[in-house]
Amino acid sequence: MRVLDVLSGETAFPPPLWMMRQAGRYLPEYRETRKKADSFLDLCYNPELAVEVTMQPVRRFGLDASILFSDILVVPHALGRDLRFEEGRGPLMTPVSVDDIDRLDGAGFHHHLAPVYETVKRLRKELPRETALIGFCGAPWTVATYMIAGHGTPDQAPARLFAHREPAAMAKLLETLADYSAEYLICQVEAGADVVQIFDSWAGVLDEISFQAFCVAPVARLVARFRAAQPRIPIIGFPKGAGVLYEHYRRETRVDALGLDWTVPLSLAARLQRDGAVQGNLDPMRLVAGDRALHEGVDAILRSLGKGPLIFNLGHGITPETPIGHVEAMIAQIRRAAR
Repeated sequence: MRVLDVLSGETAFPPPLWMMRQAGRYLPEYRETRKKADSFLDLCYNPELAVEVTMQPVRRFGLDASILFSDILVVPHALGRDLRFEEGRGPLMTPVSVDDIDRLDGAGFHHHLAPVYETVKRLRKELPRETALIGFCGAPWTVATYMIAGHGTPDQAPARLFAHREPAAMAKLLETLADYSAEYLICQVEAGADVVQIFDSWAGVLDEISFQAFCVAPVARLVARFRAAQPRIPIIGFPKGAGVLYEHYRRETRVDALGLDWTVPLSLAARLQRDGAVQGNLDPMRLVAGDRALHEGVDAILRSLGKGPLIFNLGHGITPETPIGHVEAMIAQIRRAAR
């Protein structure tokens, strides 16, 4: 698998590629499958439908990796927290209190997530042998932000304030999420995942002290617990918005590869690449725009990072308004690239 070769430190050119949120609303086949589920959560917990939507972009584009179709918030859901998704509003939960944190119940954790593990098993059987299967979880900090606010917010101020006012409770919440998230990833690997990725979509809202306490330390705990059980499985860490702290994040968490958001300068990305594989980091809006904006963005990444271990990806998830023709153009440009 070319993705695994790169994650081990090798250079492949043209680089392997996949896209975050590659199974989603920009695909007409996804929209048709989505109609068969009563809710987004039903889609996540239905192995037949989850396999179908996971496979769709692989069938259409021949990508080098497939990522499990699920959601980061199935972990708190499996710990007994309520969760629903509303069109136009996203995930909604009852905000967690200090007392609630002590009552998080993991007794039925793996039973609740059994449909997800079944999806992974079926995917590994159905995917082409050369296509890597990526399992994933949300990082403790990012998952905690939704649990505390009860919904998404622009700057996660509710979670940041909670962390400063209730440091002991926040530490307990992050440790609990780290431990259960590690178990979740271990079970995904046992079911057939070849790689795992940890999404910390809200790492960029933290100051330096908080970044260490709420982003780095919990992920380091998660990685250590995972590695004790699965020492050979590569881990991609994606602390979106980490900026100059990316290098510190890699060193302290000991992830194998860094997922880079589109704001990371390619000069910094090249320095980070000296210590191991990087993944990214095309601006998703360039993919929406297409034409010259897309061509220049792809070309800059290939020229700057193509001589080292690179997995080509977007700097965040593909957006619903992305034209399929632009995705095809991006893939064609990457695959016909010459050194």
